[in-house]
Amino acid sequence: MYLTSETKKEFFKKFGKNAEDTGTAEGQIALFSFRISHLTEHLKKNKKDYSTQRALVRLVGKRRNLLDYLKNKDIERYRAIIKELKLRR
Repeated sequence: MYLTSETKKEFFKKFGKNAEDTGTAEGQIALFSFRISHLTEHLKKNKKDYSTQRALVRLVGKRRNLLDYLKNKDIERYRAIIKELKLRR
Protein backbone atom coordinates (compact mmCIF):
# COMPACT_ATOMS: atom_id res chain seq x y z
CA MET A 1 0.00 0.00 0.00
CA TYR A 2 1.22 3.48 -0.78
CA LEU A 3 0.35 4.97 2.61
CA THR A 4 1.75 3.05 5.56
CA SER A 5 1.51 4.00 9.21
CA GLU A 6 5.20 4.97 9.16
CA THR A 7 4.56 7.36 6.29
CA LYS A 8 1.67 8.92 8.16
CA LYS A 9 3.81 9.35 11.29
CA GLU A 10 6.49 11.08 9.22
CA PHE A 11 3.93 13.54 7.85
CA PHE A 12 2.55 14.35 11.28
CA LYS A 13 6.05 14.62 12.73
CA LYS A 14 7.16 17.00 9.98
CA PHE A 15 4.04 19.18 9.72
CA GLY A 16 2.36 18.70 13.10
CA LYS A 17 3.60 19.10 16.62
CA ASN A 18 4.79 15.50 16.95
CA ALA A 19 4.20 12.08 15.39
CA GLU A 20 1.35 11.26 17.79
CA ASP A 21 -0.58 14.50 17.22
CA THR A 22 -2.76 13.55 14.27
CA GLY A 23 -5.33 16.26 14.81
CA THR A 24 -3.41 19.32 13.71
CA ALA A 25 -4.76 21.00 10.62
CA GLU A 26 -1.28 21.26 9.10
CA GLY A 27 -0.65 17.53 9.40
CA GLN A 28 -4.02 16.66 7.93
CA ILE A 29 -3.55 19.10 5.04
CA ALA A 30 -0.14 17.59 4.27
CA LEU A 31 -1.57 14.08 4.35
CA PHE A 32 -4.49 15.05 2.12
CA SER A 33 -2.07 16.70 -0.32
CA PHE A 34 -0.03 13.50 -0.52
CA ARG A 35 -3.15 11.43 -1.12
CA ILE A 36 -4.43 13.90 -3.72
CA SER A 37 -1.19 13.70 -5.68
CA HIS A 38 -1.28 9.89 -5.55
CA LEU A 39 -4.89 9.74 -6.77
CA THR A 40 -4.14 12.25 -9.52
CA GLU A 41 -1.36 10.04 -10.85
CA HIS A 42 -3.70 7.03 -10.71
CA LEU A 43 -6.37 8.88 -12.66
CA LYS A 44 -3.90 9.86 -15.37
CA LYS A 45 -3.51 6.15 -16.14
CA ASN A 46 -7.11 5.11 -15.46
CA LYS A 47 -9.33 7.78 -16.94
CA LYS A 48 -12.61 5.90 -16.46
CA ASP A 49 -12.16 5.14 -12.75
CA TYR A 50 -15.07 7.24 -11.58
CA SER A 51 -15.10 6.05 -7.97
CA THR A 52 -11.52 7.23 -7.54
CA GLN A 53 -12.45 10.48 -9.26
CA ARG A 54 -15.23 11.01 -6.74
CA ALA A 55 -12.87 10.22 -3.86
CA LEU A 56 -10.40 12.76 -5.23
CA VAL A 57 -13.05 15.48 -5.38
CA ARG A 58 -14.04 14.73 -1.78
CA LEU A 59 -10.41 14.91 -0.64
CA VAL A 60 -9.89 18.23 -2.38
CA GLY A 61 -13.01 19.54 -0.63
CA LYS A 62 -11.79 18.35 2.76
CA ARG A 63 -8.41 19.98 2.21
CA ARG A 64 -10.09 23.21 1.07
CA ASN A 65 -12.25 23.26 4.22
CA LEU A 66 -9.20 22.74 6.44
CA LEU A 67 -7.31 25.49 4.62
CA ASP A 68 -10.26 27.86 5.01
CA TYR A 69 -10.47 27.01 8.72
CA LEU A 70 -6.76 27.62 9.18
CA LYS A 71 -6.97 30.89 7.26
CA ASN A 72 -9.73 32.18 9.53
CA LYS A 73 -8.13 30.85 12.72
CA ASP A 74 -4.46 31.80 12.24
CA ILE A 75 -3.29 33.46 9.03
CA GLU A 76 0.40 32.92 9.77
CA ARG A 77 0.02 29.14 10.09
CA TYR A 78 -2.01 29.21 6.86
CA ARG A 79 0.71 31.09 4.99
CA ALA A 80 3.38 28.77 6.36
CA ILE A 81 1.63 25.59 5.24
CA ILE A 82 0.84 27.05 1.81
CA LYS A 83 4.48 28.00 1.36
CA GLU A 84 5.82 24.69 2.66
CA LEU A 85 3.55 22.49 0.56
CA LYS A 86 3.80 24.82 -2.46
CA LEU A 87 0.03 25.09 -2.76
CA ARG A 88 -1.39 28.05 -4.58
CA ARG A 89 -4.75 29.65 -4.43
